[in-house]
Amino acid sequence: MRGVRKRFVVWITYRGAVRVGLGVAAVMLTVLLLTQEVPASRTWTYWTLPLSGKTIAIDAGHGGVDGGAVSKQGLVEKDLNLAIALQLRDFLQQAGAIVIMTREGDYDLADEGTSKISKRKTQDLVKRAQFVKDKHASLLLSIHMNSIPSPKWSGAQTFFYPNLPENAVLASLIQDEIRRNLGNTERLASTVNTVYLLKAMDEVPSALVEVGFLSNPGEATRLGDAAYQKKVAASIYQGVLRFTAGEKWGTGNTGKTGS
Repeated sequence: MRGVRKRFVVWITYRGAVRVGLGVAAVMLTVLLLTQEVPASRTWTYWTLPLSGKTIAIDAGHGGVDGGAVSKQGLVEKDLNLAIALQLRDFLQQAGAIVIMTREGDYDLADEGTSKISKRKTQDLVKRAQFVKDKHASLLLSIHMNSIPSPKWSGAQTFFYPNLPENAVLASLIQDEIRRNLGNTERLASTVNTVYLLKAMDEVPSALVEVGFLSNPGEATRLGDAAYQKKVAASIYQGVLRFTAGEKWGTGNTGKTGS
């Protein structure tokens, strides 16, 4: 007996055919997207974390037996430097940077058995410089405060040692942000030739930020305020972002400096 062939007839409406076609197209598009190469994670990181891959050193000036300047209200420079440095650290870390700090508390890096203060200061500075070099930092930011006999001077100023062309750019961009955000100075970034830590950075771009005058009563009060400290740190951070983005800037050599 001859086999009987079975036929199946599928009836489909025009609307049904359109739906099937759209379904097939959706499946094909999904497969295409899944097989495409995913963009490199570092590209995404670049846009969300602009300082990713950068190791930035922060130096909170003074520490331990070396308190630095003291305001008439009793504010001690070493404490305020550290407070601003910690705020700056947080900004930089949030942008993806690896942050190293020469100190994170009230201490210096001198040898434990060194009693003479002048010798401790020398050892401390030498070890801070070596620490930054050993960590292969991309740049160094040193935080200090100014103080002179006259109480009339105020305002922040950024300094650099002119051994690397990048130093002038870094300092000028930071100073520009300070002028714009704090609005308390018209000074430009200036060279300095007497700061050991900057001179020791022969391959690391660096800048010293004198964030204000403790000898000025009004400014000293502001420098002791946490909200103002955060504003100072944010200004330095914005300057760093501009520097690492490759922005260029000229520099001047003006303004009065303190000790």
